[in-house]
Amino acid sequence: MIQSRRFAAHLASLALALALSACGGGGASTATPATDQSAVRTIADPGAPVLTGNTATDGFNQINFRRQQMGLTVLSRNRQVDIAAQGHSNYQKINDTITHTQIPGSQGFTGTEVANRLTAANYAFTSTTGYAFGEVIAASGDLSGAANADDLITAIYHRFVIFEPKFKEAGAGSAGLSATGYNFFTVDFTANGLSGGVGTGQLAVYPFTGQQNVSPIFYSDQESPDPIPGQNAVGYPVSVHADIDATVLTQRFTITPRGGVALATRLLIHADDPETPTSAAAIVPLTVLTAATIYDVQFIGTVSGVAVTRNWSFTTR
Repeated sequence: MIQSRRFAAHLASLALALALSACGGGGASTATPATDQSAVRTIADPGAPVLTGNTATDGFNQINFRRQQMGLTVLSRNRQVDIAAQGHSNYQKINDTITHTQIPGSQGFTGTEVANRLTAANYAFTSTTGYAFGEVIAASGDLSGAANADDLITAIYHRFVIFEPKFKEAGAGSAGLSATGYNFFTVDFTANGLSGGVGTGQLAVYPFTGQQNVSPIFYSDQESPDPIPGQNAVGYPVSVHADIDATVLTQRFTITPRGGVALATRLLIHADDPETPTSAAAIVPLTVLTAATIYDVQFIGTVSGVAVTRNWSFTTR
């Protein structure tokens, strides 16, 4: 069976006079099941949320589970944000399109941009110290919320949004299958005030320290923009995440199979890649990782001028 999977992501922050943004557009790709992200998802971990069968709830819970595993704040589910996300999923289903921007006058219209849809759902940003919001979307024939969440986390530009440390609330929506067989799963994230997060000079990492059963492969053609143009099957992305109002500078970022030599990677940093926020960085191995192997990762750099060195390991399935 041919299945198409599409992703779109948006991250924005307003912190006093500071504006940060990163956006992954809504392109499309088609693949056989052998090259679909669903074929290479990480195996469910002990303690994973019990599935309810509701796509939006299971996806929301899986995102929180992954955030908790890597030491980030667990998100509160907000009813108004749910309304915004559900309305946008409905709009995409009605119009059979993956997009962050709704067209006024179109059937199902609830607001042009993410911020407009949040306002229409009576969610108000009241903080005087800044705020942030983001949105990720998966369009897929798969109604598993947990699977869609893990697919979005695999897609590195979407991971930057999902693992923003200062997000505090989120909402999710799922519209069911469209006439062409797509379910549009939308998650909106908010931070009404930029307190909290991982803190000054700190980073969260993914895969997290000691993580087991990590997929060895990422099909980059499934994400648009494509983080590895001209190559589809690559290794699972590795990333570091500081607070949205921080600046990450990278001096060294490597991944090495235990006892081997460092792999060739593409480094994703804001200076070279506008889709990567200034507060994060990632490496994508240019070859598929080896199964059942320990990988050692080293990051050396600065977070808003504070020197940071992190060494950690994870194991592939």
